[in-house]
Parts: sequence; C-alpha cells; structure tokens
Amino acid sequence: MRKTIKNLRKIVAEGGVARVMAAHDPLSAILVEEAGFDGIWASGFEYSAAMGLADVSLVSMTEHLTNMRNMADRTSLPIIADVDTGYGNAINVLHTVTQYEAGGAAAVVIEDKMFPKVTSLIEGGRQDLVSIAEFQGKIEAAVSAREDPEFLIIARTEALIAGLGEEEALARARAYEASGADMILIHSKQKTPDEIESFINKWEGNTPIVIVPTAYPQMTEARAKSLNKIGVLIYGNHAVRAAVTGMKQVFSQIINDGGIQNADREIVPVSEIFRLQQMEEVKANEKRFLR
Repeated sequence: MRKTIKNLRKIVAEGGVARVMAAHDPLSAILVEEAGFDGIWASGFEYSAAMGLADVSLVSMTEHLTNMRNMADRTSLPIIADVDTGYGNAINVLHTVTQYEAGGAAAVVIEDKMFPKVTSLIEGGRQDLVSIAEFQGKIEAAVSAREDPEFLIIARTEALIAGLGEEEALARARAYEASGADMILIHSKQKTPDEIESFINKWEGNTPIVIVPTAYPQMTEARAKSLNKIGVLIYGNHAVRAAVTGMKQVFSQIINDGGIQNADREIVPVSEIFRLQQMEEVKANEKRFLR
C-alpha cells in the first residue's frame, strides 16, 4: 500500500477523530492536504458533479479509479475511496478492492445499496438496499482481497437514508462488523444530529464509527469527539460546493462588470497556480537536464 504522511488506522487507534475532506481532482486534493486535513475522501458524488453527471452509478470504476490514482500521485495523505456499491456483486468487489489498493487508496467505503445506486441526500430518491446476507458476502470478499492489513474496509449502511429505522441500521452494522469490516459508516439525511447520535449511543460494537455530517452541520468536531465512538469524520461534498460557489460569483462579476478588471483582484494570482503546479521544480529541472 502507498506510504502516506498520516495513518488513518493509527489516528483512530490512538483515540483521535480523523478529519477527512472530499476532493474531486488532484488540484482539490492538493488543497485538502495544504489545509491540514488528515485524509482525502475520493468522493463519487464530487467526481460525478465535476463531470456534470448525476451520482447514480453513471461514472465507471475505471474513470473514478483513474482520478483517484492521479490524486494519489500528487498528494501524500491517505485516501478513502468512495466506491459506492463496489461496482457490482461480491465478485466485482474482489476486483475493486485489488485495484484501489494497488492504485494508492488507504481505504474503501462500500455501501449496502442496490446497483445502480441513487445519491443519498436527494429528496424522494430511490434508496433500495441489498439483503444483509448479500452485503456480508461483499464485505468478506473485500477483506479477503486486500493485501495490506493496514488497508481499511469501511462498510456503509444506508438503512437510515432508506427510512428503515434505527433497529435495522444497528442490525446491519452488527452483521457487517461480524463479516470483518474495520469501520461502520452510518449515514443520515436528517437536518439535526439526533438520529446519528441515537444510533451511536446504542452502538455496542468494537469497530469505530464513520460519519458524514453534510445534512446536519451542527455536528462539530468537538461534538463528535464527545461521543467517544467516532473514528473518522468526512466532509463529503464541500470542495465541489466551494468551487461552484467561487466560480459562480466570479463569472457573474465579470459579466456584470463587462470585464475582469475587478474580479482579477479578488481571485488568486496566476503565480499561485504555478506554485500548485510546482513550476519552480520544472524550471530547476530544465536548467539541470536540458542541453
């Protein structure tokens, strides 16, 4: 497995909460690292959005994997790969885990939805889940496929998203832990943390919990730590939302001003892009090697 400057399993084992930010391309991944996060979420939602596509299993494994490999090539943080349903059944999961581990991921998150999936937070979206037994097979396949024991298999249950209730979510989490999952990701679209906190308070398993507090931003890091069971906190779509916010504001200003004379002063200079591209290193190498 690719060596990184941080180890997610170690952070969690030492009682910490790993802070992980979404990215949708290598540039946003570089910015995640420079900001000081513990890891990168190679988000399926963000990459789909960056391609102008709905997050409904339209992006292929090859496309997402290539993007994640490019992130791994430009950063030194551990990457948690969002592989949706694993791109098929348990046989597909064997291949998925092998490829993502070889590609530089530190972990994969596999969810218990049917393929093709529908993004979780959309109002009125179809949220069909596979059976517990079928998903256990997927987790067991994932565990058997990894080469490095440090590579994390994170089982994501969408029982709360599907409206099946807390008891179903707990039953699925217990079954997935029994199948070898290293962590359990519990997702919710409620606008407050109450549903998630209730689940966590009733969770008696040994595996740490992963949360994605997109819908309930009141869940601060301090609040998450106080629950004593959360190992990873993922900010799931803020990179692409920030990018869209910034571009819309600047584009609108340019249209309204009839030029870039004002907007140019409010965005980073081209020199900052050159820095992120490591152009000084390119210049040094040119001076050293070009004849």
